[in-house]
Amino acid sequence: MDEDLRKRIRREAEANALFNALKHGSDAQTGAILGPLMGANPEFREHGDEVSGVVAPVVNEVNALDEAEKRARLEEIAPDRLAELEAEDEEEEHPLPDLPHADDYDEIRMRCAPNPNGPWHLGHARMPAVIGTYKERYDGWMCVRFDDTDPETKRPDLDAYDAILDDIDYLGFEPDEVVTASDRMETYYEHARELISRGGAYTCSCTGEAFSELKNDGQACPHREKNPGVVRDEFEAMIDGEYDSGEMVLRVRTDIEHKNPALRDFVAFRMVDTPHPREEAANYRCWPMLDFQSGIDDHLLGITHIVRGIDLQDSAKRQAFVYDYFDWEYPEVVHWGHVQVDAYDVKMSTSTIKERIEAGELDGWDDPRAPTLKSVRRRGIRGQAIVDAMVELGTSTSDVDLAMSSIYANNRDLIDDETPRAFLVRNGFAARTDDAEADYAATEIAIEGGPDAAHPPVHPNHEERGERDIPVGDAVLVETADVPDSGDRVWLKGYGPVRFDGDSFVYTDDDINVVREEGVDVIHWVPAEHSVPVRLRQMDGDVYGYAEPGYADYEPNDLAQFVRVGFARYDRAEDDETVAYYAHQ
Repeated sequence: MDEDLRKRIRREAEANALFNALKHGSDAQTGAILGPLMGANPEFREHGDEVSGVVAPVVNEVNALDEAEKRARLEEIAPDRLAELEAEDEEEEHPLPDLPHADDYDEIRMRCAPNPNGPWHLGHARMPAVIGTYKERYDGWMCVRFDDTDPETKRPDLDAYDAILDDIDYLGFEPDEVVTASDRMETYYEHARELISRGGAYTCSCTGEAFSELKNDGQACPHREKNPGVVRDEFEAMIDGEYDSGEMVLRVRTDIEHKNPALRDFVAFRMVDTPHPREEAANYRCWPMLDFQSGIDDHLLGITHIVRGIDLQDSAKRQAFVYDYFDWEYPEVVHWGHVQVDAYDVKMSTSTIKERIEAGELDGWDDPRAPTLKSVRRRGIRGQAIVDAMVELGTSTSDVDLAMSSIYANNRDLIDDETPRAFLVRNGFAARTDDAEADYAATEIAIEGGPDAAHPPVHPNHEERGERDIPVGDAVLVETADVPDSGDRVWLKGYGPVRFDGDSFVYTDDDINVVREEGVDVIHWVPAEHSVPVRLRQMDGDVYGYAEPGYADYEPNDLAQFVRVGFARYDRAEDDETVAYYAHQ
């Protein structure tokens, strides 16, 4: 690297570090600077590890300044970046739009209404992320209501109730109330009876096909004008379980000639022969449809604002008929489009994931290949990283795509400063997919003439956290791709310079300038003896390797940044290996 390039890197790094520190109100981080720096200046990339050696001292210099000095220096060297920062400061601080008519309510009350038919995939996180953020913004109230009144088609999973609450806790939110719809059957029955008395519902024994044909022709079914007394008796018979599935339903009387056939006399209650899996609800056979159950609950719970998918617009219109019968005011509604998440080969669908697990194609809900909250949590990704990414999507009615890279970037910002560094030399790869390209091997090389131990920092930006003590012994392991040609030098990270003589690494008396000025590669390594066998679980396959000896002292849930590999969460120790889960680079 020549001096002109070095000066340019310093200048760009200083501007980025000042901007980063001022934007976040904290010390700049070398790791957070390097990515944008390389992205904006692709010509820096070929110099790889040399760049970090230039950037780190610059970041330390910036962090030594107070805020006023940082602002003055940024104005001096990059006034356009300061203007960008000031423009950001003037923007609305809330990434989400204002809730409609929020000022009209004494308290904002919202609900997250999951169907507990399985643990959550990543797409499910959007609802609690947005609602929880609105709750905090408006100092409001949030309920988790389990909409579990479909014992057959979307059959509840008894383990999912607690699993979903655990996922919400992982995302950083605590509901003010938890409600289970299947505990409220008598409430739905009472409101159905009241609706019948108001002339808003009737029992119907038409087959589904027969009613559909009448409905599509805008014709009333013959039961629509049934005597109210008969309707009440037949509904009570439904409650008593005297009909089989498909034999009788209760319909809400709407407009049989409505321009939208989906809104014409929709079903409010139907018979279900399959018992509910919850013991408390197993004896019920007459079950409310979601539009009726949810509509009643939203009113009784005092919900002021509903967030739901654009595909559920008809739900609001159906429920509005019920609200009109009861003279209730319908809540404000925010509709949004679907969210899709990249990076996964498995469809983001609870039923699909469940099928893949049952078929043995996934190890479980926390398999690294599964697009689930359990999976990313086990990989060491913070719930806040997901929340921030979901909130940034806003509430547009258009379908949106969420890149996992944005979650990884958020997580990196959250964990980089506190995560210790460690070495991992990879030595094997068990691919899970046909297109997996990684191929890792380790080479043992004798070492001569150097210190008995290496003392790399626990964290490169925090000298006060001390050093790691790594005994060297007679030989080290390095990744085969890092082995230099005979006669060439490398810098063993945290140890020092060595020359490869074709058989051994021979320690030299070179200083760090050989890296900065002569382009000597910096590589990671572990001692050949006393290193820790590791299986690193990744989305595309398990990587095997050896970590530095100190990794044996880690505890479950501890994070490490394996240098030149990425962040990983320590999962468990087994008899012959330690298992870690890879998070991201």
